[in-house]
Amino acid sequence: MAAKNPDSLPFQNRLHEIIFEADTPEGRFFDIVLLLAILASVLVVMLESISELNVKYHQVFYVLEWVFTALFTVEYILRLYSVKSPTHYATSFYGIIDLLAILPTYLSLLVTGTQYLLVIRILRLLRVFRVFKLGHFLTEGDIIFKAMKASRAKITVFFMFVLLLVTVFGAIMYLVEGEDNSSFSSIPRSIYWAIVTLTTVGYGDITPITSVGQFISAMVMILGYAVIAVPTGIVSSEFIEQSRKKPWMVTTMACPNCSLEGHDSDASFCKYCGESLHPEKND
Repeated sequence: MAAKNPDSLPFQNRLHEIIFEADTPEGRFFDIVLLLAILASVLVVMLESISELNVKYHQVFYVLEWVFTALFTVEYILRLYSVKSPTHYATSFYGIIDLLAILPTYLSLLVTGTQYLLVIRILRLLRVFRVFKLGHFLTEGDIIFKAMKASRAKITVFFMFVLLLVTVFGAIMYLVEGEDNSSFSSIPRSIYWAIVTLTTVGYGDITPITSVGQFISAMVMILGYAVIAVPTGIVSSEFIEQSRKKPWMVTTMACPNCSLEGHDSDASFCKYCGESLHPEKND
């Protein structure tokens, strides 16, 4: 791969500062305009889903949808250009969200209705924490992420147990209710009933009619409260454990190489790719 022209680097660095940082007036202005554009585009998609408005203003919504998509497409390309490692950005959480924010409009040319998936653009508003320098919110979010990560093994084992449990209850209810109740027409449908009942959702679309079936249903309902309590307790204990540890203040600084955020306040290098967070100091 050919080396980049050194004369282009100052412009690239300046572009990165404007697009990924909010410390300068230009960067802050860019981010605020971007957030307003995201809100406006999501509002257009929501209004378009209202049939009365869509009939009356369909052409207006169509034009606005493509205008926003064109703007976000240019922005996405500029983001790829302004980072030293476009692959890191493209495969990052925000990079994937930014791509998904523009794809539905293009897909709508092939599959009608996919433009309504543009509401995923609302996820881009997560950048509000960086724009308004709400670093302490990022720190709290880091605690939640670490707690979820630490409890994933226990939660996985628990959900495997629940999966086996609803399969057993579904099979039993199929045997008990199947002959007299057409709602329990198959084991998969009975498992669906077990999931709805165990999670205490209770749609009521499938109900047992036999005495034995109603007794089993009551037992599953009571068991459902314990099912809800267990994962809550697991995650809560991890929250407490993570909160006891003194967390480093997470900053909103974006790495100039991969564009990822969430670095500690005293970090000199990116914890994701190892690139210097302050390349200007090394010049």
